[in-house]
Amino acid sequence: MQLSFWEKDRFFTGIDVLVVGSGIVGLNAALGLKKKAPSLHVAVIERGILPSGASTRNAGFACFGSCTELIDDLKTNSENDVFALVERRYRGLKRLRENLGDEAIRFEGNGGYEVFDEEPAYAECLDHIADFNRHMKAITGAGETYRRADEDISRFGFSGVNHLILNTAEGQIDTGRMMDALIEKVSRSGVKIINGLGINSFSQESGKVVVHTDQDFSISCRRLLICTNGFARQLLPDYDVEPARAQVLITKPIPGLRVQGTFHYQKGYYYFRNVGERLLFGGGRNMDFANEKTTDMSLNPLIQDRLEHLLSGMILPGVNYEIEQRWSGIMGVGSRKSSIVQPVQENVFCAVRMGGMGVAIGSLVGEDAAEMVIKSV
Repeated sequence: MQLSFWEKDRFFTGIDVLVVGSGIVGLNAALGLKKKAPSLHVAVIERGILPSGASTRNAGFACFGSCTELIDDLKTNSENDVFALVERRYRGLKRLRENLGDEAIRFEGNGGYEVFDEEPAYAECLDHIADFNRHMKAITGAGETYRRADEDISRFGFSGVNHLILNTAEGQIDTGRMMDALIEKVSRSGVKIINGLGINSFSQESGKVVVHTDQDFSISCRRLLICTNGFARQLLPDYDVEPARAQVLITKPIPGLRVQGTFHYQKGYYYFRNVGERLLFGGGRNMDFANEKTTDMSLNPLIQDRLEHLLSGMILPGVNYEIEQRWSGIMGVGSRKSSIVQPVQENVFCAVRMGGMGVAIGSLVGEDAAEMVIKSV
């Protein structure tokens, strides 16, 4: 593709910071850069027509953390590290709400439930609840973040569910509205967002970073910030971040839907919620980890079958429903849950590996990335 003089002059000349990826992290980084240095020429490029990883494809959970998830994290991480990440989730969600407003993102802080059909997992959670609540009080100020909620099972109409634990700090958002509001705010700040433009590689030339696009032209910039999360290995092959595909389905409206709120099942590998009168259900990558380490957006029949089985047998038993849509998104995970925000080489930086917690921590990670880049300019 050959750029015209006007295109090159207006959109691709004099860029101080080029951000790759227009998801939650990339847009918050761009916004942070303009707040700290309004005179900077900041541009964001995105390979999809919309943010094409997880930001517009996630299930809209606040991602605060279920009991079984915390127990699982404690098996491989220190207590300090686990609850430092929980605090970061809490502060990140608070920042998201401050930046965009609860109305714009349709935030509902109604809490969320963890679903149990096996006694050992439930008993293990009960053993930890008092200690978890002690840690959470130091973070949120709430006296009881987690509590038993078996009395709510019957009103949801579940089958085969023996116990529920309520997480009072969980919430839900409208993912589409969140990203729409964020894109609008970033655009108003003077940042140019260019969709449908991916990059294949980058190089250093005469003190600048040259980005080689998939449209056969190059862009020069003073600083490059890579925020591609689950797609990071395409540009950062040696980094500890790999793609993790997440699959989701949603039903047509179900009159009188009894399931209201957010729910986690089996350490959060499955998750469901109501979207109005629709039921959204996702997850299942633990059934086929090897094949779900991919950036391919297609669906896995094994996982889709499992989702349908749980939907009809456990979540909506005896309910007539139709599945309206199915889709997948790509998360970025690694051997640790902490994000990677660091220099890559001279004038090149990255902010990747959200660990499936982009809604909760993406705002703070973007701000941290902006601070890192500003210090180098």
